Amino acid sequence: QVQLEEIGGGLVQAGGSLRLSCVASGRTFSDYAVAWFRQAPGKGREFVAAITRSGEMTMYVASVKGRYTISRENAKNAVYLQMNTLKPEDTAVYSCAASAHYYSRDARDYDYWGQGTQVTVSS
Repeated sequence: QVQLEEIGGGLVQAGGSLRLSCVASGRTFSDYAVAWFRQAPGKGREFVAAITRSGEMTMYVASVKGRYTISRENAKNAVYLQMNTLKPEDTAVYSCAASAHYYSRDARDYDYWGQGTQVTVSS
């Protein structure tokens, strides 16, 4: 098993930046693809970005492409989400998730989840 913890949420003005970290403990982190999801108030969970085990491949939801960057440092058991040019509609609880078998946009493919961190973007 792997345990995940998100670090780095907070309040930022529109146009600003934040970096989220997903830190893992337990099994070797490089065995897992990792994704970020978010859930805004009153809305369902939305895929944001994902990265393969090696970090060679990434994918994003269209609404964040060009503004967000997902990356990882397996030696530090960490995956990052750099969020730039933030908009009020990016406000949500952001969660990271890990899968030993899939690299996908589907939350059902991910077995391990962090508790989430709040990101609030003011206008």
